[in-house]
Amino acid sequence: MNHATTAGAPRRLRADAARNQQRILEAARQLFAERGLETTLDDVAERAGVGVGTVYRRFANKKELIAEVFEAHVGDMATAAEAAAAHPDPWAGLVQFIEYACTHVAANRGFSAVILELEDDPQRFASLRDRVKPTVAAVVDRARAAGALHPDIAAPDFFALIHMVDALAEFAKPVDPDLWRRYLAIALNGVRADTTPRRPLPVGALTDEQVERAKSHLCEGHRR
Repeated sequence: MNHATTAGAPRRLRADAARNQQRILEAARQLFAERGLETTLDDVAERAGVGVGTVYRRFANKKELIAEVFEAHVGDMATAAEAAAAHPDPWAGLVQFIEYACTHVAANRGFSAVILELEDDPQRFASLRDRVKPTVAAVVDRARAAGALHPDIAAPDFFALIHMVDALAEFAKPVDPDLWRRYLAIALNGVRADTTPRRPLPVGALTDEQVERAKSHLCEGHRR
C-alpha cells in the first residue's frame, strides 16, 4: 500500500507540472498579444492562475518565455504554410497563407517586437525561421509557376509585405482595427499576374479625420 502510494505521487506531480506549463504558455501568448513585451512574469502568473514562483521555476527570465511563445507561433505558421502548399489552387493557397500570417501579426501586438528580441539569439532565431521559410518559398514558387503571380515577385517580398501590413495595423488600430485588410488586398492585387482577377477591397479608406486621430494616438504612444 505505502509503496504503491509513493510510486504514484511523482506521476501526479509530473502531470501537474505539465498542466501548469501549458497554462503559463497560454497566458503568455494571450498577454503578449494584448500588451506586447510590457508584460511581466508576474502578469503571466496572475493570468495563468499559478504562483509567481511556479513561473520562475520554469523560465529563468522573460526572454526564455518569449522564445518559448515564439516557438509555438512558428509551429502555427509552419502548419499554415503546409496547408497552403497542399491547396489545389496555387494562388488561393498563397493568399490563404498570407491572410493567415497578416491576421496573426495584426492580432498579436507583441509579435514583431518578439522577433526583434529573438534576433539577439541568431542561432535559435534562424532555426525557428527555417522551419517556415522553405515551405513558404515553395508556395510562392508554385503560384509563380502557375502563372498567377508576377514573375519578378519572390518569397522575401511576402515577408516584407506582412511586416508592412503589421505596421499599418498598429497605426490604424485605434480608429479601424480591420483597415489592414484593405491594404493587404491592394498589395495582393499588385503582385498578381496580369491575367489573375483582382481582389475587391474589403474595407473602406480612412477619412482625413481618422488619419489625424490615428496619428495623434501614435504620438501619444511615443511620448509614453
